[in-house]
Amino acid sequence: MFIKTGDKVRVISGKDKGKEGTVTGTNASQNRVVVKGINIVKKHEKASQSNPKGGIKSVEAAINASNVMLIDPSTKKPTRVGYKLENGKKIRISKKSKKAID
Repeated sequence: MFIKTGDKVRVISGKDKGKEGTVTGTNASQNRVVVKGINIVKKHEKASQSNPKGGIKSVEAAINASNVMLIDPSTKKPTRVGYKLENGKKIRISKKSKKAID
């Protein structure tokens, strides 16, 4: 997967199209990412010892990684991601600016 935790991304399809956020979690086996402030869903919580009243809570749900694009740190625009070997290490590069990401 080309997206890592902490990356800034823009949503390119779905109900939150055009919004930007930071990746807070990834699931490579299912190709899904959790983005802060994106895909907010209501979750009903049962009453428990720590939360005696229970209630409805808003949380971010995972979205498919193909629905987001990485934002190039140098141009601040969405870009595709490529890879390059540099000093024996595989690094991510921006397809638009040809600069290393991270």
